[in-house]
Amino acid sequence: MQHQSPPPAKRRRLGESAADKFLRCAKFILPWLNPQELAVISQTCKPLSLISKSITLQRSLNATRSLETLTVPFHNSIDSQRYAYFVYTPFQIPSSSPPPRQWWGGSGDDGSKSENVSEGGRFGVSLVDELGERKFGCECEKCEEGYCECLGLEGMEEIGNECGFGCGCGLDCTNRVSQKGILVRLKIVRDVKKGWCLYADQFIKKGQFICEYAGELLTTDEARRRQKLYDKLRSTQSFSSALLVIREHLPSGQACLRINIDATRIGNVARFINHSCDGGNLSTVLLRSSGALLPRLCFFAARDIVAEEELSFSYGEVSISDKKNGDNKKLNCSCGSPCCLGTLPCENT
Repeated sequence: MQHQSPPPAKRRRLGESAADKFLRCAKFILPWLNPQELAVISQTCKPLSLISKSITLQRSLNATRSLETLTVPFHNSIDSQRYAYFVYTPFQIPSSSPPPRQWWGGSGDDGSKSENVSEGGRFGVSLVDELGERKFGCECEKCEEGYCECLGLEGMEEIGNECGFGCGCGLDCTNRVSQKGILVRLKIVRDVKKGWCLYADQFIKKGQFICEYAGELLTTDEARRRQKLYDKLRSTQSFSSALLVIREHLPSGQACLRINIDATRIGNVARFINHSCDGGNLSTVLLRSSGALLPRLCFFAARDIVAEEELSFSYGEVSISDKKNGDNKKLNCSCGSPCCLGTLPCENT
């Protein structure tokens, strides 16, 4: 009887030492670590230091964990911080406590190893009629302007509608411009005053979709609790939060829908878009899609944007009380626009 030799990969494993096995496992473990944990591990031995350096490099090359079509790299010529650490999601997701771990910077990094972040991010419902039969938002196989009952974007209004879960069309529908992820080249650049900023890495035509504001959806009570925590952290250390409060006034005029999106721990590249007192070069549109429970805040180019230009929008109006506010909630504005008021907009959450 002839004995077959094991395949080369198995022969290598049979001859592995304990140290080799440990290092092979380390390549699958270290990408789950945050920067502080990675720094500690890298000091234990040279092989782990090399693995840590490789992970740091890969993280700096793409903030999106390959969860977007295009990569979004970090660029820093200011200090030694290679990247900003956060958990990436392309969508709005339920709040998570504690925040999930996410594989980032390892070999074959495709975002699929994230803990319940990349999947099921969009909230949708199936529309039904009074008989319980499924009802589509629109029944178009191919939506065309002027024919589709789901209204598209016209003139960059503050509120718009798109096809969605409840429609018969697919993701290739032209009335789903905000549901296909980031399709323009962007980069995240370190600034000495503003910290990390989002920049265009190509020419962007007026009206083009940039990204949506993704993060954790919070209750108002949780948003207030977190804001108090963020204010406390900012008073004792260098800390930047990304909690955005959106209010949509309902047709009755008697009430408004409040949406709290926190991208501080979990979010996407929109968390790096800074405020500009002149309104910036981005328009914000609150988009509803058929079958979706909540609207999404989406960014579009308000004008033609050239490569190497920072992306910005207005966080809101600065009131006289904001300027006179002398407590620790006051934040200085460094937008650099000719009409800069020197203070970032703020409100009581």
